Amino acid sequence: MNRYSQVFIEPVGDVPAAQVYHSRREALLQKLDTIGLFCGIEQNPGTEEVYVEIWNKMVQEPSFLFLTGLNQAGCKLLLDPHAVDADRREVLFLPKKDANKEFWTGLKAAYSEETLAEMQELTGFKTILPEDEFWKYLNSQVQKQDLKTLEAFYLEFADTFGTKSVSDDHNAKFAEEVKKRFAGRLEVKSLAEKHFDLRVILDDARIADSRRAQVWTNNAFGDFLKNLKNFSTEREAQLFLDYKMQVQSDGDLAFPTIMANGKNACCLHYVKNDEELEPGKLLLMDFGIRAGTQHSDISRTVPVNGKFNPLQKILYTIVLDAQKFHQKNVKPGAKLADLNPMVWNFIWDALQERFVAKGGKFKLLYDRRPHGVSHLIGEQIHEGDPFRCYMQKPLKPGMLLSNEPGLYGFFEIDLDGLHYAEDVGIRIENDLLVTEDGCEDISAEIPREINELEKLLA
Repeated sequence: MNRYSQVFIEPVGDVPAAQVYHSRREALLQKLDTIGLFCGIEQNPGTEEVYVEIWNKMVQEPSFLFLTGLNQAGCKLLLDPHAVDADRREVLFLPKKDANKEFWTGLKAAYSEETLAEMQELTGFKTILPEDEFWKYLNSQVQKQDLKTLEAFYLEFADTFGTKSVSDDHNAKFAEEVKKRFAGRLEVKSLAEKHFDLRVILDDARIADSRRAQVWTNNAFGDFLKNLKNFSTEREAQLFLDYKMQVQSDGDLAFPTIMANGKNACCLHYVKNDEELEPGKLLLMDFGIRAGTQHSDISRTVPVNGKFNPLQKILYTIVLDAQKFHQKNVKPGAKLADLNPMVWNFIWDALQERFVAKGGKFKLLYDRRPHGVSHLIGEQIHEGDPFRCYMQKPLKPGMLLSNEPGLYGFFEIDLDGLHYAEDVGIRIENDLLVTEDGCEDISAEIPREINELEKLLA
């Protein structure tokens, strides 16, 4: 067992963790024109408010975690593609060792002369310096190389609609500090796009972790279906599903589980999760677990009483067929910006042909498109740039993306002499890995067919 497991994340596989992270840094170094800078989180989330106390295992800024494996506050990274000394191409800055702090919160990756060799072996960095020497070291390299530009990780992207940026997170504040310190001396550019272009392609280790998360999620969902009849509230259902995922895993939930019964499923990010389960209504759940630094992201919609009624069955089948339609179109070279509208058009046409044509009436809570069908999945559950500029870029092998069409609104119809009318929210979500000639549904084992679900619920 890695005694630094709280603060250093080891990917699954036979390749040593230090080597995995070193190879990622090497790949990014090939893209850099000048020194590149990354700032990990400055303090644990929640500690900026005096009334909040959070001890969360997963806290690190994803870009920093991806390149170092270090999951703790107070670290910085400098990548220098032009360093004469190869050992200085990758420089890690760690906070100084604090035995009193470790007494309270556990062992940390920290700098001291006594632990330097251990830190080098753990992280794979040949050069590790105290974090309080970062600015001095950076200034010396700028002068030594007579640099005119620096690159730093902060969220700024340019697309056909102009430049978009995040101005209030810790990365933006770090970039402003760099600009302030070197004002009039050099230009600071964002390297976020270079970083994301590398990061959104999953390597073998991250694909293996993603598959692990799918297995755990499948196991938990199977247990959930067999026990749903024992739950009386959304909260009971959520807690059971969360426990069944986490008891298998080495990480936390991928995100807070959504457990939405009946009309509540029409709220896309419903988090209340405390109302009674209603027999005859549908229960929508959006859930996932973390494995290493990767995630599963799954949505399922099931009948609380174990059987879909005729109205629910028509609508569920439309969403399921839309999901299968999208999967057939996901392949290298395709763009999500083109694929997404095709899915919503599929659903609209199917509603006319399979529901309205039978006398059904409906009122959607949106205009044709409620949300994206796909987002990338990786170090973040919503991976890639926050403005989704990647939607305009061709898909590449190794990308992992969600496939989550949905349908939300009020529906009514007469079938076989009975009148059905209800507020319905349906979402079915699987995770697709882009391959050389198409895609693989790595969530395929998680039940979604009506007969599978009803059999397990029984």
